[in-house]
Amino acid sequence: MDLILIGLAACLASALTLFSGFGLGTVLMPVFALFFPAPLAVAATAVVHFANNVFKFGLLARQADWRVVARFGVPAALTAFIGAGLLTWFDHLPPLVKYTLADATHEITVVKALVGLLIVVFVGLELSPRVQALAIPARYLPLGGALSGFFGGLSGHQGALRSAFLIKAGLSKDAFVATGVVSAVIVDASRLIVYGTGFLAEHFNQSRELTPAVAVGVLCAFAGAVIGKRLLQKVTLRVVQRVVAGTMLLVGVGLATGLI
Repeated sequence: MDLILIGLAACLASALTLFSGFGLGTVLMPVFALFFPAPLAVAATAVVHFANNVFKFGLLARQADWRVVARFGVPAALTAFIGAGLLTWFDHLPPLVKYTLADATHEITVVKALVGLLIVVFVGLELSPRVQALAIPARYLPLGGALSGFFGGLSGHQGALRSAFLIKAGLSKDAFVATGVVSAVIVDASRLIVYGTGFLAEHFNQSRELTPAVAVGVLCAFAGAVIGKRLLQKVTLRVVQRVVAGTMLLVGVGLATGLI
């Protein structure tokens, strides 16, 4: 039943990214968080996100501006290691609070609180018209890469920052998309190295349970992208965006308060 729900959620999440304005990782991570501990949810999302972007990489890499990739992607790779390392370290910290509600025991951990808060913050950022219109001068590309990589490693939220910094890099539409995909692959590869040697190895039994879930998630995400593309061109529907945002906010609050 969990695999069916994850598959349906991944398919729906992938389809919704085409016309909700949110990235796949932003939508999918809260879904995994409903079934797995927060660190494993971030890692599972990273695998699906990485697989999706590797597919795009094969199609678009030739169109990427590799000078921009060097200025943006190298700092992103370095800080992705740092962000992922912090997530691994936070996973070792004891719970902040334990409480009982309706005869069930809940706990607020540092990872849950942090990831839940970041979901809320980044959903707010991606809903803000001012942030969507933000275009930061190209001279700050290394800073943008560093910030995007750090938050990508810490919680998987990298897309909004990446777009804000790359939009003013003087790229054509095709080069902008391709450079963003290459940068995302770099961040995903860096953080997966840390996750694989960190909490995935430590939580080996639970990590093994992720394998079928991630496989289903990858396949259904691909299927959802195809279905979404056939149903509707890539436009933002405000009503859909608000429904998706509201759902993600509920999951974020649930994580931060220990209810999930």
